[in-house]
Amino acid sequence: MKIDSKERKPDFLIIGAQRGGTTSMYGYINSHPQVVPAQRKEVHFFDFNFHKGADWYRDQFARFAKSVDRETVQQDVAKVENNFLIGFITGEASPYYLFHPLVPQRVYNLFPQIKLIVLLRNPVARAISHYYHEVKLGFENLSLEDAIAEEEFRLKGELEKILSRETYYSFNHQHYTYLSRGIYIEQIANWMSFFPKEQFLILKSEDFYNDPQAILHQVFDFLRLRPHKLDKYDKWNTADYDIEDVSEATHHQLKQYFQPYNRKLSEYLGRDFDWE
Repeated sequence: MKIDSKERKPDFLIIGAQRGGTTSMYGYINSHPQVVPAQRKEVHFFDFNFHKGADWYRDQFARFAKSVDRETVQQDVAKVENNFLIGFITGEASPYYLFHPLVPQRVYNLFPQIKLIVLLRNPVARAISHYYHEVKLGFENLSLEDAIAEEEFRLKGELEKILSRETYYSFNHQHYTYLSRGIYIEQIANWMSFFPKEQFLILKSEDFYNDPQAILHQVFDFLRLRPHKLDKYDKWNTADYDIEDVSEATHHQLKQYFQPYNRKLSEYLGRDFDWE
């Protein structure tokens, strides 16, 4: 079943956070018979490829829908019936979107009605996982303690360049932001200056890890998809490190650093993430 080019657009985005379970979440969502995945999980249009234009972005979504039971799905393009969608939806997951300062307005200008899924992980655990991920990729040679201490120096002037030059790419802003990416309050507030809260589903990563079936049910409900249960919930793209390699002093330092930002986030959203 061919999908018209004007309909090849995302219905949802998983915008982050990095190292928060976005790969697993996207894989689980794509298991639903009414969800057609993008050409790849991380399209990175709104951060790295925005200069390629909206037509390029639309081409990242499938021209053909899944082959499914026609009694279950009666339309090529999703519509609402009895509070559930019938037909197909599509989306992508690029976790840098949450953190990149220019992305919210870019998304809003093109797709103001889009649904946004956010996974927020304890910023201490997220920072450590991020560090070991960069080590694994070969991008980080410093110790965790030194990388944290050097972050401010590494990022000096980078935000200003991103904001002043739309095509500027900052390697350091993408890779060496162990602390900065965990200041969720600033990122969420930036996104919510463009989109109403009703278009967000903000999830706690720890809840997702502990009970993926229950959280996925919330996601399908948010997307107005009928319930769907997976046979198993494998974890994808997990970090390979021993938590005992991180000193108690470093844990304490990170906890103290993030504490006031976590408090502001809880006040802003009216919910307690219980990361203390």
